[in-house]
Amino acid sequence: MSGGVDSAVAAARLVAQGHDVTGVHLALSKNPASYRSGARGCCSLEDSHDARRVADRLDIPFYVWDFAEEFHEAVVEDFVAEYRAGRTPNPCLRCNEKIKFAAVLDRGLALGFDAVATGHYADLRRHDDGTVTLHRAADDAKDQSYVLGMLTQAQLSRCLFPLFDVEKPVVREEARALGFGVAKKPDSHDICFIADGDTQGFLSRHLDDAPGDIVDADGAVLGRHSGTHNFTVGQRKGLDLRVPAPGGEPRYVLSIEPVARRVVVGPREELAVTRLAGIRPTWTGVRPDGPWRGRAQYRAHGVAQAATIETAGDTLTVSLDEPASGVAPGQTVVLYDGDRVVGSAVIAEAA
Repeated sequence: MSGGVDSAVAAARLVAQGHDVTGVHLALSKNPASYRSGARGCCSLEDSHDARRVADRLDIPFYVWDFAEEFHEAVVEDFVAEYRAGRTPNPCLRCNEKIKFAAVLDRGLALGFDAVATGHYADLRRHDDGTVTLHRAADDAKDQSYVLGMLTQAQLSRCLFPLFDVEKPVVREEARALGFGVAKKPDSHDICFIADGDTQGFLSRHLDDAPGDIVDADGAVLGRHSGTHNFTVGQRKGLDLRVPAPGGEPRYVLSIEPVARRVVVGPREELAVTRLAGIRPTWTGVRPDGPWRGRAQYRAHGVAQAATIETAGDTLTVSLDEPASGVAPGQTVVLYDGDRVVGSAVIAEAA
């Protein structure tokens, strides 16, 4: 129970269905004040109080589980390391992978619970052969199947997503009818462990500034930067270029070279890519054999694009039918067959 309206209504729905429910809030920082707080927070001290009030109203047991050490190692340190390497990670996806559906699930099973339920908007379908498939939620605007695309069959079989069939306004109305104070609470945004929302400032405090050149594709120096961690592929603002483009067109970050301390920029059309190379693939079910047609999504709120996917050992290749723009190494590509999630991989290269 994060302290938001979604997990509150998810818990209420499970209680109404007759499940034996226990509320769990995750303490993800040894110093809660160091993480984002207030109404837009996630797993903050205020959120824990909101979650407890909901649990009290539902008359269910409530606990706070301390995963601060695991979260710092698996999510925060990974976030910093990825930027150090010139990649662009998704910390919320990593939290789902390493904490909410790994460490929490493992502890829950060890304590005798049958499953972990969350307020994610995604649809789980259980089949006669015992398998479980993950699908997009009924509410396209809130669908969160992308950030669950790394879950395995073993994990999915122990998950419950009670909000799979409703839209967000209905969830808020259910919360209001139940008398939950979180009914009007705004959704959480930004990165929970960056208290002031200043990602560049956070990275600068954790990574040594290493100045270098901003260059064009031919290597001509156009400006200077204070550290490659301040940039991501597709970025346009904040480049502070001293040499304007010949035609006056804006330039975008095309690639980041942390070892050489270079940031390569160029016109928007050079951002277009049609091939994604993925590493560390995970599959929600049986790994597909041979090339297959599906759809690929590389942002949490992006549009899935038609593609041909091929797997080879611990890698995969996604060939997009139409060019994509602003794809950065470190992002996760989630693969769909219709509305069913097939698997995911970390993007190592886009070309």
